Amino acid sequence: MTTEVKASPRERLLEATASLTYRDGTGIGIEALCRAAGVSKRSLYKLFDGKDELLAASLERSSFAYVAALLPAAADGRSPRERILHLFEQVELQAGAPEFLGCQYLAVQIELKDQSHPASRVAHRVKEELTGFFRDEAAKGGACDPDLLARQLSLVFDGASARAGIRADNLTGLITPTVAALLDTAGLR
Repeated sequence: MTTEVKASPRERLLEATASLTYRDGTGIGIEALCRAAGVSKRSLYKLFDGKDELLAASLERSSFAYVAALLPAAADGRSPRERILHLFEQVELQAGAPEFLGCQYLAVQIELKDQSHPASRVAHRVKEELTGFFRDEAAKGGACDPDLLARQLSLVFDGASARAGIRADNLTGLITPTVAALLDTAGLR
């Protein structure tokens, strides 16, 4: 006989927060989060200082899976160009899913507006790491201006994620040629 281990109240809160804020935005109330997690408000405040800390912890926790789903494995033998294109192929795949609502880290930054908010700081760091990946790969691939290319790729990433998230565009057949043109212009091998 197997017994299923129930997630801790902390884990349930983090999971409910990730799910509900992605779907409904950061304005979701504490009561709705506690109800979805099956946790009392008292328990929430024992575990976290408040909703701001809970949201930041939830984003931090999900950042590892987010990055792992996008980035190619380190030292996977692909060229820098192929590694960058791989990331955008992953975005295209994710954007095709019916539950795709865009990049949660971009959404948090737009919704909160306050760059000093704990969740904004987490989201900003994750987005900076993505830009850093682009910059590193651009430099390895011999781009004429790795910093500019990294910023351009981040702009394409955010724009594509946002447009696909609101169902304004289908990324299939659009994002890879767009990125390839940027890589060609930058001289990336």
